[in-house]
Order: sequence, then C-alpha cells, then structure tokens
Amino acid sequence: MEYKDYYKILGVDRNASTEEIKKAYRKLALKYHPDRNPGDKAAEEKFKEINEAYQVLSDPEKRAKYDQFSASYQRWQATGGQAPFNWEAWGAAPGGVRVEFRDLDDLLGGIGGFSDFFRNLFGGFGGVDFGDLGAAQGRGAYAGTARRRKPRPRAYEQPIAITLQEAYHGSIRHIAVNGRRLEVKIPPGARTGTKIRLPEAVPLPDGTKADLYLVVEVMPDPRFDVQGHDLHTEVTVDLYTAVLGGEVTVPTPGGDVILTIKPGTQPGQVYRLRGRGMPHLKNPSQHGDLFVHVKVTIPKDLTPRERQLFEELARLRGHR
Repeated sequence: MEYKDYYKILGVDRNASTEEIKKAYRKLALKYHPDRNPGDKAAEEKFKEINEAYQVLSDPEKRAKYDQFSASYQRWQATGGQAPFNWEAWGAAPGGVRVEFRDLDDLLGGIGGFSDFFRNLFGGFGGVDFGDLGAAQGRGAYAGTARRRKPRPRAYEQPIAITLQEAYHGSIRHIAVNGRRLEVKIPPGARTGTKIRLPEAVPLPDGTKADLYLVVEVMPDPRFDVQGHDLHTEVTVDLYTAVLGGEVTVPTPGGDVILTIKPGTQPGQVYRLRGRGMPHLKNPSQHGDLFVHVKVTIPKDLTPRERQLFEELARLRGHR
C-alpha cells in the first residue's frame, strides 16, 4: 500500500496551522477544480488527492492519528523496511464493523474517491468484501463461533463523498454490491452526516440481507464556506469600482449572478443574496442565503500622472 504524505501534497510544513492548511488547500483546489479543468483526468485525480489531504489535516482527530501513524511508518523506514510493515495494526474499524466495496470508484463515482491508504487508516473500509462473503466466516463483523456469539449486525454504514454542487442540485450515483448495480439518489440539501438508506442491500452468509446506510461527506469547496444552510464567498473588486460603484460576477452553486456594487463600498463589506444558499433537505424549494464578502485591490505601481491625480483628490478631500 502506498504511503500518502498529506503535508507534501498540500505543500505545507508539518507544524502548519489550521489557517495555513486551509489557505494552501484553497489555492490548490481552485487550480485543479474540475470546473476549471473539464475533461482533464490528471487534474481530476489531483483534485481528489488534495481533498483527501485536506479531509485529514483539517480534522484535529484525523490529523493526530495520521501524525502518529507517520511517526511509526518513518521508524519502520529507518530500519530499512526489511520486515513487512504492520498495516493491520493501524486499520480503523469503528464499532468493530468493517465493510469493503469491491469497486470503490464505482461507489464514490469519480471525484471524491478515497485512496486505499485513507480507507485503511480511517475506517469504514477493509475487512469484509461484499464480493466474497462466503470467505468472511469466522472473521471481522461476521465472526461467530461457539465461544464468541456476537449478534450479527443488521445494518452497515459506508461513507460517500460528494461535491458541494451535488449537495446543491442532488445527484444520482450507481454502486456495485455483490455484483448488483444499485441506483442511489442523493437528495438536494444533503449535508455531511446525512444518511441514505438502501434496504436489504447487503447479502449475509446466512442468506438474509442487511440494510446499508450511505453516510454523506460533502467535500470542501474552495469557493464557498458552508455555515448551516448559508454560504459565504469572496469577490475582489478594484478601487475604482469600490469608490464609484459597478457590477461584479459572483459564483453561486446555481450559476453565476451579477452583483451591483454600491458607490463607496468598503473593504470587508458584506452583501447578502437571499435564497442563493443551500437548499433545505426536507424542503428543497427553501434555500439559505449567500453572503458575499468584498475585497478591494489597491493599485501599487502608479504612473506620475496617476499619483498626481490621487494627490489632487487627497487635497480636495482635505487630507493634504
């Protein structure tokens, strides 16, 4: 299994702050975002890798576990790696239940798929393979002997990563379970933690079936911060637009809109676009709001004539 250096992927130091990690992620995610690189498979893979790294390093618990694992892995490397590395010692298995899809890319549908390294380290994968349940007897979630009689779980959970666009519009995914292709509808307004039930999707060794719950993970979007049903984004305008007023294009999950900038707009001023936020899960026709934070760029390299005009304006305003 390939070791993933998440710090190297994001280009940050191992002691980087949360804000530094977020800033590095946003820069890279904007560069490799599928919307900016349509049809570019290399950019798509890079985008997945960047998101995976951010999922780990932005979460204090995941980051702590990853750092512990990395220290162990580096000690093993220092010995020359002669003995096999004990990956199983680091495999996560919440509640002792571990389930693996034979075709994870099919499950996660391209963008958002996690690597084998991530799955092994943070759980929800590995252990029992739906494609070979007959071999699962006596191990993992299905272990059950005369000495160890554990109740068989009747439901399983499996993470599924989706983009913010998919959470906004809803989407359809196709998953493969034991050779069966199932269609899964992701409803508009799905949020991280939303569970989608697939009744009796998992065949068990005794001939019965268990429910499968897909647990949604909405990937971060470099353009938006999600706060409940509301979204926050930034737009940059030049000094002249801020002073004189004008128009600026604002991205929204539903498409770009034109925002009218009022004369005298200040740096950091916030405009509220009602109904441009995320849909409510139980009522998709109802949306949160989009808050647009304005950044103003100040000209640096002035020509002599431009400087003269600014000085004249300063005198007119009583600043000189």
